[in-house]
Amino acid sequence: MLRWQTRLAMGIKRRLFRAALALGAVGGVAPVLTRLAARSGVTDAEIARHLPGDDLVAGAGHIIDRAATIPAPVTAVWPWLVQLGKQRAGWYFPRWVELAVPPARRGLRTIDPGLLSLSPGQRVPDWGPGDPQFEVSTIQPEQALVYLSLRQKSRNWTWPDRTDPLPDDVLALSWALVLSPVDHMHSRLHLRLRVQAARERSPLMILGGLFDWVTVALLFAGLRERVGIALAAEPESIPG
Repeated sequence: MLRWQTRLAMGIKRRLFRAALALGAVGGVAPVLTRLAARSGVTDAEIARHLPGDDLVAGAGHIIDRAATIPAPVTAVWPWLVQLGKQRAGWYFPRWVELAVPPARRGLRTIDPGLLSLSPGQRVPDWGPGDPQFEVSTIQPEQALVYLSLRQKSRNWTWPDRTDPLPDDVLALSWALVLSPVDHMHSRLHLRLRVQAARERSPLMILGGLFDWVTVALLFAGLRERVGIALAAEPESIPG
């Protein structure tokens, strides 16, 4: 074999070796990313647990579970969940993230009594393309808050004008925020998003799940931060 042919063969082998390494890396990372798109912070027992709102979107093809332990009792965490949302208390980013957010668009850092009344059937705006809304389906004080959302693409992602049957271009989803005590100073917050869409196997669902992973992780961090500050500001009880 001529020298130039030898060099060419060696160059091709090196490129193939690098490509194999790259494919191996992608193959190793892909399952991790797929898992993070669907779950984070939850145990297998929590995944298997039936939550309020699981029956709202029958046959959901995409389910996302996230959970975190909050260092505060359920009584202290619950008001923050009730007032959460667009045109309400906003999204609870931690302070280091909010430094890059205009002050007017930052999440509240105090409890607003005017935002603590929710009732079934009440609709609140949500972020996203168009004008989506969440509708309160279930509210069990200090236990569970469940939303339903129907978003019709041809109506700018607003609620469809008919629901039986649902139009083909409707994205249906439920979002459950379930709170349970761990001990007298810790709570477990479990979020479950159930989605039924026309293209549930689309790569966009995976990308959406990864975006959800990041935003919910920031929400948990921002919630811990706010609850911790609120508890620290409360006057300590003096033993009798």
